[in-house]
Amino acid sequence: MTDLARTDLARTDLAQIGDADEGVWIIFRGLPGHPMMWVLILSEFVVFGAMLCAFAVTRRLHPEVFAAGQAQLSPALAALNTAVLATSGWCAARGAEAAGLRRPGRARAWIATAIVLGLGFLGVKGFEYAGEIAAGHGLEGDVFFTLYFLLTGFHALHVALGAVILGVVAWGADDEAVETGAAFWHMVDLVWIVMFPVVYLIG
Repeated sequence: MTDLARTDLARTDLAQIGDADEGVWIIFRGLPGHPMMWVLILSEFVVFGAMLCAFAVTRRLHPEVFAAGQAQLSPALAALNTAVLATSGWCAARGAEAAGLRRPGRARAWIATAIVLGLGFLGVKGFEYAGEIAAGHGLEGDVFFTLYFLLTGFHALHVALGAVILGVVAWGADDEAVETGAAFWHMVDLVWIVMFPVVYLIG
């Protein structure tokens, strides 16, 4: 085989690989942000979905324990946090919109507001945890509080991670980067909106 033939064959192989990659990413076409973030978001939905299903199944097995534990929670604080996080998600969406319009200053301002609200969510959650721990509840308590702290704590870690991601993407205010960070933040919002009634309201 001549060198020219080998070169043509290599180019053909690279083109086929590129077509294969394009086929993989085509399902994410049209979604805002980088496709790899959507892979992460889908995997996080699977993890949180499994945890919520485990919570629901365990509640069916131990209804009295879950009813007693749920009565010790504060739906009012959780509702406040739902409003805080939803507002934060709206601010992140406005930041992504501003970045798309090439307004980096406005994008940073909206993203900064989203971060502050996210930190406010963590502050309220920490206050709630402090009250529950002071009442004698903890990770090694009954099955309700074990699952409660694992589920809400795992979500709180994602809020903290999301705040870091938003801070990083706001630095350059690139439209794709901001959209990518906002997409992760919206995942965190949506998970909490589902988690709130499951953990605090549904008996």
